[in-house]
Amino acid sequence: MARNLMIQGTMSGAGKSILTAGILRVLAQDGYKVAPFKSQNMALNSFVTRDGREIGRAQALQAFAAGMEPSADMNPILLKPTGQTASQVIVNGLPVGDMRAADYFGKKKEFIPEILGAYERLSERSDIVVIEGAGSPVEINLRENDIVNMGFAQMVDAPVLLVGNIDPGGVFAQLLGTVQLMSAQERARVKGLIINKFRGDKKLLDPGLSMFKEYCDIPFVGVVPYADFELEEEDSLSEKLAVSGGFVRGGSAGAGNVIRIAVVRLPYISNYTDFDIFEKVPDAELIYTDSVEAVKAADMVILPGTKNTSNDLKWLQEKGFDKAIFEAREKGSLIVGICGGFQMLGQRITGEDVAAGASAGQDNRAVSSAELKGLGLLPVETVFMDEKTLVQNEGVLGGASGEFASLNGVAYRGYEIHMGQSFGVAGEVICDGNVLGTYIHGFFDSAEVTGKVLDIISKKKGIGSVCDGRLDLWTYRERELDKLAVVVRNSLDMDYIYRVIEGKA
Repeated sequence: MARNLMIQGTMSGAGKSILTAGILRVLAQDGYKVAPFKSQNMALNSFVTRDGREIGRAQALQAFAAGMEPSADMNPILLKPTGQTASQVIVNGLPVGDMRAADYFGKKKEFIPEILGAYERLSERSDIVVIEGAGSPVEINLRENDIVNMGFAQMVDAPVLLVGNIDPGGVFAQLLGTVQLMSAQERARVKGLIINKFRGDKKLLDPGLSMFKEYCDIPFVGVVPYADFELEEEDSLSEKLAVSGGFVRGGSAGAGNVIRIAVVRLPYISNYTDFDIFEKVPDAELIYTDSVEAVKAADMVILPGTKNTSNDLKWLQEKGFDKAIFEAREKGSLIVGICGGFQMLGQRITGEDVAAGASAGQDNRAVSSAELKGLGLLPVETVFMDEKTLVQNEGVLGGASGEFASLNGVAYRGYEIHMGQSFGVAGEVICDGNVLGTYIHGFFDSAEVTGKVLDIISKKKGIGSVCDGRLDLWTYRERELDKLAVVVRNSLDMDYIYRVIEGKA
């Protein structure tokens, strides 16, 4: 069995996911076969493995950091919120149904055999497993049935490093309060403390590290500086999802030459990282917005994926985004729908998911009709069924027409995650003039696909190509992970961390 190490945080947003990825990268660079593990994750940002299983996007990123193929064993329980008090429950990569929060809380210990089975399989093919906790380990009302923090650390006898985020302030109180709320048995597992996201001169922090010894005898393992790594984030806390009212900056050739891309910030937006590549283009401005005016002003409007197509479609129509999208299309802007956003662009949506929205635990905006009228911009109809499509795919694009015809013959790779089936689609994409729909998540990760789309916009605006020399997202991710590893190696006492892993600290 593999040795292990667990990274827990004082709160959500402490930076556990990225720090775990960095530690994995360092261990992999040092020649160890390493793997990430998170027993339970709650996220709408997910990834499909090669064998058609669904896991949290953060664990996929950590797998890439470790140099491993992502596997459902790395995240055996994934919760995808469908409303304020309910989630779709995914076990070992496959959906088992929707549950209200109270029902899941009462049943989650039943999933322990599945969790331990996944961990054991992963451990058998690894030297070291780096485990990520969730939220805070000292939510005292949740301690009894814990399967993701100290409860799981006890199950697999894992030593723990506790991470606090200094950026919002109060990091010493975070760390001390967390440790003091632990039982003696739990506290004994904590082998080191990490301060994350530090800005400024570390010499000014050193006196505080020394004074802290008066209150807590757990040693500090390091102080990690604030760094702007362009890597996938957990969706619920991403700063980029703080909605924007409109476009704010100009490009290098003047404000009129900036390519403006507006992603509609749906209430149940999922896989928003599909559009990260546009942030690498200096002359493109990408915003996530709830402003109809921003949609009207955009050169490209994107309807992203959603975990609740029916409710988000109703929200879209109630807020007037349908009219704004029609206006943008008429003025010549490109309109793109991905997955749930693609379904919304069609003629209508029918099926069990639409009819039974309220019974699935969705909030009080849940629809009661058995049919919803789509935006009518693409000649497709979607029918929801129980079976979920989970598949990786790659190949050469076909089916593009109209203003998107230049995409035909371009290589792509991505994955599909959706409950509905859309009829009227002949290829990977379906187009009508300046409107395109596809089920492919990661559609824009390819530099060639992105370049073709931005060239369409550039020609409309009468400017030169803005994509010369752009990297694809896969290459860019590897470069960022290597940069992360340098920061982690320089900031943490890796010799001590190895002693922790070996049981010698």
